[in-house]
Amino acid sequence: MTKKQKKHLTRIITAAVLLAVVWLLLPLEGVWQLLAYCVPYFIVGWDVLWGALRKILHGELLDEEFLMSIATVGAFALGEYREAVAVMLFYQIGEWFQGVAVGKTRRNITQLMDLRPDYANVLREGIEEKVDPEEVEVGETILIRPGEKIPLDGIILDGTTAVNTAALTGESLPQDKGPGDAVVSGTVNLTGVITVRTQSAFGESTAAKILELVENASEQKARVEGFITRLAHWYTPCVVAGAALLAVIPPLLFSQPWSVWVQRALVFLVVSCPCALVVSVPLTFFGGIGGASRCGILIKGAGYMETLAKARTVVFDKTGTLTKGSFTVTHIVPQKGSKDDLLALAAAAESFSRHPIAQSVVAAYGKPVEAEPEDAKDHTGRGIEAVIGGRHIFAGNERLMNEIGVPCAGVNEIGTVIHMAADREYLGYLVIADTPKPDAAEAIRSLKAEGVEKTVMLTGDKAAVAEAVAAELGLDEARAELLPADKVTAVEGLLKTGSPLVFVGDGINDAPVLARADVGVAMGALGSDAAIEAADIVLMDDAPSKLSLAVRLSRRTMRIVRQNVVFALAVKAIVLLMGATGDANMWVAVFADVGVLVLAILNAMRALLVPKK
Repeated sequence: MTKKQKKHLTRIITAAVLLAVVWLLLPLEGVWQLLAYCVPYFIVGWDVLWGALRKILHGELLDEEFLMSIATVGAFALGEYREAVAVMLFYQIGEWFQGVAVGKTRRNITQLMDLRPDYANVLREGIEEKVDPEEVEVGETILIRPGEKIPLDGIILDGTTAVNTAALTGESLPQDKGPGDAVVSGTVNLTGVITVRTQSAFGESTAAKILELVENASEQKARVEGFITRLAHWYTPCVVAGAALLAVIPPLLFSQPWSVWVQRALVFLVVSCPCALVVSVPLTFFGGIGGASRCGILIKGAGYMETLAKARTVVFDKTGTLTKGSFTVTHIVPQKGSKDDLLALAAAAESFSRHPIAQSVVAAYGKPVEAEPEDAKDHTGRGIEAVIGGRHIFAGNERLMNEIGVPCAGVNEIGTVIHMAADREYLGYLVIADTPKPDAAEAIRSLKAEGVEKTVMLTGDKAAVAEAVAAELGLDEARAELLPADKVTAVEGLLKTGSPLVFVGDGINDAPVLARADVGVAMGALGSDAAIEAADIVLMDDAPSKLSLAVRLSRRTMRIVRQNVVFALAVKAIVLLMGATGDANMWVAVFADVGVLVLAILNAMRALLVPKK
């Protein structure tokens, strides 16, 4: 609780105690009774009265402070002193609840502000200097000790450590880092001293991008927020006009008592205050965005959350989104000898090459290559030829085997096949493939459980590969051999169905498609400036399953918004009618206003919570 909130609560408690004392212990009458009730009234309500007066002087009449001021002053004029103080007291209780709720929600989101590092230890001419991160230039070397925030994006030059990325990804498990690995600003160095060469200025760093995203999230409003704003613009003047007519017409036209109808008009004014809607709807979205941020899901505005909640079609890029985006040895099939022997020979032959496929074979071997090639030759587009231990080794595709006259088995497996031969004798083959991410299939199942009707994968890969991945993951449709422009065309075709469409990509190569979709989601975006800028929603880790969580959070947020809107309007409509007919007094009006506000705020706070399932 902030200092301002504590002072506000103190005023409320003081006024409540004084009201109870005057009401129960001081049987005063006449002007003394009026003066006694004025004390708690002005203690708790002076700022409301001053705010209303200041707005009247600036030509701004019809807001909640104006309504509360007119209603309570009118109640005093009618001799309803207790009711007047109670209305102002409960109004301020509602305001206090609102302040606490907004503060809690804002603190939840602005925990991301802890990403901002306070300093950077830069090494200049061998001397360590502690400077502001904004003063560090690209290419400089910084020193980061255990427990310090990593101030800028960069590459580790020396040292090993574990890095806590929870502030960005929501993942509590630390990541091990060593020389050559990338680190990003806003994460925390846990265990070792590392030196890092910076790759971006602070203003272009991951932390700065995310901070800007969070600060601007409230600017992109949902359609329902726009509706509430428009409603409040017309609703309050209409209610004030209605209250005025209610106070004047029956006494003038039907000779009714002025006091009765003025009292009903004041009840009408108290009930009419739209603060339950004006406060709870944006607060709910704010809470939903805050809850998602705790899970490493950054939503750039309430409008995107609203659209995501309605999504019925989700389109995925394949490479780097549903699959790991890196080659892995998936099968080893020896014709002679063991799998280990075939893999060792393949790793030795490929060790001189920097091609991704060659590197994946060496990585699969996982040990230092003992027999290095004595001579090696690259047959572009077909494979390699090397002399190892006096043996002539060939590693390549079926075309290379045909060229050297070695018959090889036909392989129907999905992926890149490397056939192996030694001195023109066939030894077997390895299959290299881009494998699905561990949680990709679960992500598709979860989306369908959330009501997503169609899942589509777009890829530039071959049709056979796309179909195999789609079948393995349970996708409804796969479209293969697409250029970037073809992906945009495909998305535009799917958009014609009318339901909101979500596209999920890596945010770097898919920017045109991300921009064309109703909601663009960049995933695996840790350290990717392009992803943060291109997408409407950013999943900060590499898990596709976070998308189903984002959909679930969005739909729950929208349910809470609808609950608050329906509840507030229904209660107010009922009590407005009761007030007009004389069946509701000022106490009922207080509940219809402040009670509904407090209940709506408490309901809105549920959006902060992250459901386990």
